[in-house]
Amino acid sequence: MSLFLAFLVGSLIVAFLGRNCRFGFWGNFFASMLLSPLVGLLLVLAAEPKAVPENRDTPGARDCESRQP
Repeated sequence: MSLFLAFLVGSLIVAFLGRNCRFGFWGNFFASMLLSPLVGLLLVLAAEPKAVPENRDTPGARDCESRQP
């Protein structure tokens, strides 16, 4: 039971970190649940940010945007 709870919490953290990335919150959550939170974190780190139209101003810093060259 505690292993499942650890996977669930880890997956939720990874999903929150990847909410502005290519797969979004739910995609990262399910990938983390199916593979593992560690693999999900690697997916988030390797993911590209969501495409945002140039004329749209999004408040706050985006998680994936800071990793782009």
